[in-house]
Amino acid sequence: MPDSASPTSLLRRPFTVLAKPTGAACNLDCTYCFFLSKDLLYGETVGWMDNAGLETYLGNLLESEPDGAVEIAWQGGEPTLRGLAFFERSVDLVEQLRRPGQAVSYTLQTNGTLLDDRWGEFFAAHGFLVGLSLDGPADLNDTYRVNKVGRGTHDQVVRGWQVLQRHGVDTNLLCAVHRANETAALRVYRYFRDDLGARFLQFIPIVERVASNDLALAERGWRPGNHGPRSLLYRQHGDAVTSRSVSPKGYGVFLSALFDEWFSRDIGQVYVQDFEIALANWLGRPSLCVHSPTCGTALAVTHTGDVYSCDHYVEPGYLLGNVQSASLQEMVTSEQQRKFGDEKLATLPDQCLVCPVRWACHGGCPKDRFVVTTAGQRRLNYLCPGYLSFFSHIQPAIEELARRLLREPLIGGVETSAE
Repeated sequence: MPDSASPTSLLRRPFTVLAKPTGAACNLDCTYCFFLSKDLLYGETVGWMDNAGLETYLGNLLESEPDGAVEIAWQGGEPTLRGLAFFERSVDLVEQLRRPGQAVSYTLQTNGTLLDDRWGEFFAAHGFLVGLSLDGPADLNDTYRVNKVGRGTHDQVVRGWQVLQRHGVDTNLLCAVHRANETAALRVYRYFRDDLGARFLQFIPIVERVASNDLALAERGWRPGNHGPRSLLYRQHGDAVTSRSVSPKGYGVFLSALFDEWFSRDIGQVYVQDFEIALANWLGRPSLCVHSPTCGTALAVTHTGDVYSCDHYVEPGYLLGNVQSASLQEMVTSEQQRKFGDEKLATLPDQCLVCPVRWACHGGCPKDRFVVTTAGQRRLNYLCPGYLSFFSHIQPAIEELARRLLREPLIGGVETSAE
């Protein structure tokens, strides 16, 4: 490990990266998983990040990050397919490469089906925060979260959850909200809280955007080969959505029901990212890109070292460079990336500018902003009706929490990176 901090480290812009050591490869075939299609970007060169690529990536990341907190975040595809030895080597390399002023933490998002006690011991020993994907009880989870032969995955995921709990690993359950579970908010929440004992939760809306003429193909899922002789790469293009996508109204009702249950009995006991972010925004401290005025500091790096503007924009037109030939700091501060992040605010339609819940929403994620307003302006968020109803519903309680927060800490849980 270098014996001194770089004198220019404080001038570096903080950023985060989701690294995908197996690319889009996954042992499951979740019907709504858009990232499965990203193998099409690399054709015959589909593969995994090798040891040389790992060292190049980590060296670039640690050199590019300023001193202070640095997060090493792994995602997929399914990252555990890369094997435990790869991640053991990654921890060793970080210790060799980090500066003394860098405090490194580790996160990993997984479907949990490959976890065993060796993984649990490793995660616990190195303080990993593990995000586990589960969409509720078996009948809800298994609607879309299936394996390669179409069978449900709930039981295997729960076994992975039990491994993590047995070893005391910090864990965050990530639940996708879609058409199959959008009317079952309390059933999902109580299952996580009461049956599994989960205390850190994230709820991510599934919005599968697609061009109208590709909708029939998209309904088959996103794995290459599902569409016959034609390939279908998921891109942020089009104004239609699949039947799996959460409805705007349903998403608002889902979150409101969760909040009422949480607010009545679980404050300080269960940490829900959506509610923490709303409170942070009310206090003027946005922390999640989705609900911040601008974005652009959350990059994605593939198994090849290619770097993209965002995990949701791994597609032609958003490639920033490669870690073998360019600094991540240079890429995150490039004119291309600054424009990408600033457009979130610059392209807000007038309807958003005067919206009473702009404080909480800030237009939402650009990937979902493809609806035309009644005034004919583009880039209204598909989820706008849900956001408006949810944030309006919780605003009085958020104001109360903010006042109480001045007297005692009420919330402030552990977060993992957004999908």
